[in-house]
Amino acid sequence: MNSFETFKHLHKNTTPLLIGNVWDVKSAEIFQTNGFRAIGISSQAISNALGYPDGENLPFEELLRITRRITNMVNIPLTVDMEAGYSRDLQGILENVEKLHDCGAVGINLEDTLPGEKRSLVPAASFAETVALVAEHINKKKLNIFLNIRTDAFLLGVPNALAETKKRIKSYQEAGADGIFVPCITDSSDIAAVVQSTSLPINVMCMPDLPGFKVLESLGVKRISMGGFFFNKIYDNAGQLARKILKEQEFSSIFS
Repeated sequence: MNSFETFKHLHKNTTPLLIGNVWDVKSAEIFQTNGFRAIGISSQAISNALGYPDGENLPFEELLRITRRITNMVNIPLTVDMEAGYSRDLQGILENVEKLHDCGAVGINLEDTLPGEKRSLVPAASFAETVALVAEHINKKKLNIFLNIRTDAFLLGVPNALAETKKRIKSYQEAGADGIFVPCITDSSDIAAVVQSTSLPINVMCMPDLPGFKVLESLGVKRISMGGFFFNKIYDNAGQLARKILKEQEFSSIFS
C-alpha cells in the first residue's frame, strides 16, 4: 500500500487512529520514532510556532513549505489542517487542495466555519455544496487525498449542538466526505449518537473531559487528534524551564 492507502486503511480498524499533531520536521520525527502511525499538521501549532495567530493568518506558502519538508523527511502519512481552505473562492480552495497533495499530504481537514474576529458557521446547505465540489474535484483529478470534514457546532457551543452536528454530518456524507471531525465533543452519549448517525469514521479531539481511548474505541470512534494541546504543553514546559534557569542562575535544571 502507498501512504494514502495506508492512511485510509487506518480509519477502518477497531482501534482508533491516534494522530500526532505536528508543526515542524522535528515534531514529526518524534512522533514517527515513538511509534505513531500517522501525523497531522495542527493549524494552531504551526501558526503559533511561526508567530501568527490561528485562523488562516499563516501565509499559505509557509504551510506548503513545511508540508513538503515534513513529507520529505518522514515515512508515515501526513494530513494537513487547511482550516476553511485558505480562500473564500471555490477555485482557490480546489487549487490549494492540489498544492497540498503535490507537497505529499494524503489528507486534509476542511471546516464549516469561517475565521475572523468572531468564528461563524457556514450554512449547512452551502457548505455541503462546497464539500461536494471538493470531493468531485479530488475524484476527477485522482488525487490521493482523504477528505476529513470538520463541523464546529460543539466547538462554538451552539444551542442544540448534537442535533445540528447530526444534520450536518448527514449532508456532508451525502456530499462525498471521507470522514467527519467533531472537535470539542466530550460527552459519551453525544459521541455515541454522532458515531451511530453515520457510516463515516468519526474523529474527536483532545479535551480535558474527553474519555480515555478504550472508552472512545467502545463508542466506535475511529480517529483521535491532539489539536494544539501537545504543542501548548511543550512550550508551557519550556517556559517553566526558562524561568527556572533564570531564577537559579545555572543550567543544572536542563540535565535533571
